[in-house]
This record gives sequence, structure tokens and C-alpha cells, in this order.
Amino acid sequence: MPTDLKNALAALDAQEPLSLLGLRETQWLDAKGGPYQLANPRSVEELAKDVAGFANGGGGLIVIGIATRLEHDEEVLDHIVEVDPAAVNLDQIRKLIRQWITPAPRGVRVGWSGGDGKRVAFIDIPAQAVDTLFVVPAPVGKPGSPRTDTVAVPMRDGDSTRWLPRTEIQQLLSAGVRASGMPTAQALTELVRQAVSEAGPDGGLRVGQGLPDREREMRAAYGQLAGEGLGHPAGEAWAQGAAALQDLHHERDCEPGWVLCLVAGCPPVAIAAPVWQAIVEAGRHAPGQDPLAAIGLPRPPEDTDTPWVIAAGSRSVDVDGGSWGAGRLTCSGRGVWRWQPLSRFSVNQGRSAENWTAGQTPALRLRAVVNLPWAEASRLKISKPRRTLLEQQLPYSAVAGAVTMLSRRRGAELLAARWERGPFGNSARSVGYSCTIAGPDGGPALKASVILALPTTMESTVVACSDVLVENPQAWAAAVGPRWDTRLGFGEVQAVLLSTWETAAELNSVSAAGYTVFKDRPSSGWSTTRSTHSWGC
Repeated sequence: MPTDLKNALAALDAQEPLSLLGLRETQWLDAKGGPYQLANPRSVEELAKDVAGFANGGGGLIVIGIATRLEHDEEVLDHIVEVDPAAVNLDQIRKLIRQWITPAPRGVRVGWSGGDGKRVAFIDIPAQAVDTLFVVPAPVGKPGSPRTDTVAVPMRDGDSTRWLPRTEIQQLLSAGVRASGMPTAQALTELVRQAVSEAGPDGGLRVGQGLPDREREMRAAYGQLAGEGLGHPAGEAWAQGAAALQDLHHERDCEPGWVLCLVAGCPPVAIAAPVWQAIVEAGRHAPGQDPLAAIGLPRPPEDTDTPWVIAAGSRSVDVDGGSWGAGRLTCSGRGVWRWQPLSRFSVNQGRSAENWTAGQTPALRLRAVVNLPWAEASRLKISKPRRTLLEQQLPYSAVAGAVTMLSRRRGAELLAARWERGPFGNSARSVGYSCTIAGPDGGPALKASVILALPTTMESTVVACSDVLVENPQAWAAAVGPRWDTRLGFGEVQAVLLSTWETAAELNSVSAAGYTVFKDRPSSGWSTTRSTHSWGC
């Protein structure tokens, strides 16, 4: 069981929220049995109060989806409550935190942990600068934007959050006035003058406020796009990885707002709020990840090197930079947005390239790996009929043909006809088969393999792999005959890689979707619009 904030966060990052059960609510931990009802103004005020209280108290953790029990006058985390992911809008929580807390706390992380009915949401508020006080609008419990003429200071006190009394707020203000060395009226007047001059001509937030290192860059981008109807900021600017973002109102109140997005190496883009929401919603199904970290951010057209706009009426937007890789969001005639990956070939070795290599020391491996991001991963299953179909069709796959092609070019007829399970795990979430061509002494000479792994709670990608391995060059030479050169030419390497790619792509794109695994006759014209591929030698 974790004993401090660091270990509790490590447990959540490891997708093990069950390990938090038995902990007591304390200065750094608060548990919520159900999600914040963000349509209710009082619940929004509670969210702001809770987060600001931890920011003022050295940091902490809010876990959503764990019920507590009372034990010796203390709240103990008792059991996980099933939380519907559709009822928790992580992006809205982030936006409300930025909008309601002044200044917006740095480094706040909102995400998911766990799975299979044991999933919780969490808000991680790291320790903030010791000389910063975080305030929220005084709660009123009524609909509307945060008030700008009131202030309240929430403080974490043991296992609860309390409001800083008016007398203590007065003492803090007095201490600030004394430190300025000015008379009270002059000090307050100077503070107001400075705030107004920094706020800009509309008296509100500055574009880029909240990201001082990028404020000048964001204001320049805003100036270049101001003719598109961008209004004043709706909150402080915020960071998403290396990107800087700013929520903006529309200059006409009846129109949807914008999000100004700056990504290093790309021209700035203004994204209409409805399209931005579609991007975020498409990435919400990524297990345990921030939606934008999964789906990425808008990618400009190849012929664009100037600021550009994605209007509310746009029907398609390309995204990249997330863990899902390059993709495209398209809007149907019914207004439903759908994300699909874009094919991208690479000869660089990806993180899946070394999977399923334990205990192998081949002389040569020609491998194709196909990664297919999948949002509703829990619905996928490798059924017994589908596995049987795979066993029947593997002898007719492209990779089996590649093995026979290599032997025929050397005067032999070595068929990849007998495929066996293994050597890697086979279950409802993974499948693996291999075919071994033996040398004259019965030892392995050449091997072909196919492996498919469905997503886990940590990874929302279907991974398919197909490879051809020269296990033993001497056995391979003996199997085809002594007169033949067993070194592979460039054309043969290319042909084998194409065959392994065809097999992996068909296994991934079709097996996971629940249709026929392989066509009767492999085709080099197989569609690749749903996969990301990497080749490795």
C-alpha cells in the first residue's frame, strides 16, 4: 500500500488503483465516490476549491471513483465505484481549473487509471511555488462565468479543505502593503494601475498570460490571425507537451470560440471550438492517457507555412504528434466525427520492433510491424473460430510464399505449410504461430512467424508482426544445396519485407475487426489506410 503522494501517483501510473484502498484521506489525498457534476455551478465551485486547496497546501491527489468508509472519525478509501468514462470529461476539468483558479496551478495532470470495471479518474496537483497564493471567485452557486470582483482562498487542512478567514486575508494584504514601502492607498493604486496596464486594452487577460516564456510568441500569432474573428482570452494560456494553447472567445458572442495552438516547427493555427472538442472527444477513449497525448494536435497542410484556420464548418482535419501517430478526423453527413490512422512507413526501429525476440539469436531477421490504434479496445477478442481460420490460411499467406520463394530461387522446394502455435503466448488477447524449415540434421534453418497482440490497459494499439528469420546460415545452406549462394540480394530483401508487411497488415487490419484474416490470394494492392508500419532488418 502506498504511504505517500509519490508512491500513490506511481501506483496510478502503473494502472493499479486498487493499491490505494485502505489509505486514509489526509493532507495530500482526497477521494470522491462519484464524478464532479460539471453542469451544476456548485460542483464547479467545489472542483476549483478542492484543486486550489491542494495547490496552496503543498500539492496533492484527488481520486474520482473510490468510495470511503468512516473509521475512527477518519475517511478510509474502501472500494472502487464503477465510473462511466462518458460521465467524466477530463478536458473540461482541465479547462475549468485554468478558468476558475488564479493563477492557474502549474503541472496539473488529469487522467485515468485501471480498467475492466476498476477504472478511476485522478487529478494530480504538484507542489507549487512557495511564494504563490491561489485564489478562486467567492462561491455563489449560480450559473455564469467566474466573478472578477470577488476572491476566496481555499486551504487544505488535514483531510478537508477550508476557506481562509477574512481576517487572515486582510493580514496577508497588509503584509504586502507594508513590504511595498508605500502608504496603503498609494500601494493599492499602484497595484491596480500595473494590473490594468498589463491586462491589455480590454482590461481582461492577456493573450499568452500563464506561459511567460511564450507570451510574446503567442501574442504575435494572435495578431496574425486576429482578422479571423478571434476575441479576448477565455482563460490563461496553457501547455500541452511542447505546444502552447490559448482558449479564446469569438469577437461576436453568438459565435463559437477558438483555440489558438502553437506547435514547434509548425505555423500557428486557430481551431474553432466545435472542431477542437471533436479532437478531444476522439482521444478520450485512450486508456490511462490524456486525450491530446493520444491523438495529437492539428497538422498543417504540406503546402502551408503561414498561420492558418480550421473553421467551425470544416469536415476534415489531420492530426499528429500523439501516441496514436498520424491520423485524420472526418465528419460524416450526420455530424459524427471519426478518427482513422494515416499510413506512414518508416525504416526506423519502433518500440514494438524488439517484441517477441527473447531467446533468439538469428543470423538475419526481416520483420514488419504494423501498429493500429484502437479506441474501443475492450471490445476486441480473439475467438476460437477466428484462430481456427488463421491456422487454415497461414500456409497460403504472403509470408509463407516468401519462404518458398527464397528456396525455389536456390533450386529447392521448401514449403511453409506446417504452422504451430508459439513460441509466444496464445490467449483471447494474443496469438502467435511459427513455421520452421529444418536443415538436413533436423535443426532449425529458416523460420517464419506471425504474432498479434490486442491492446492492454496501458496501450491502446493493436500490434501485428510478421518476420522471416535465418536461424542458422550453415543449416540453411545445407537445406537448399551446396551449389547455391545463400546470401540474400537487395531484391530478395525487398520482396520478403513486402510479404511480411502484407501479412502483418492483413492480420492487423482484418483479424482485429473480426473478418477474414487472409484473402485466398495475397495481393500487393492491399489497402493500408488504417495502419502505421515500420520495417526493421
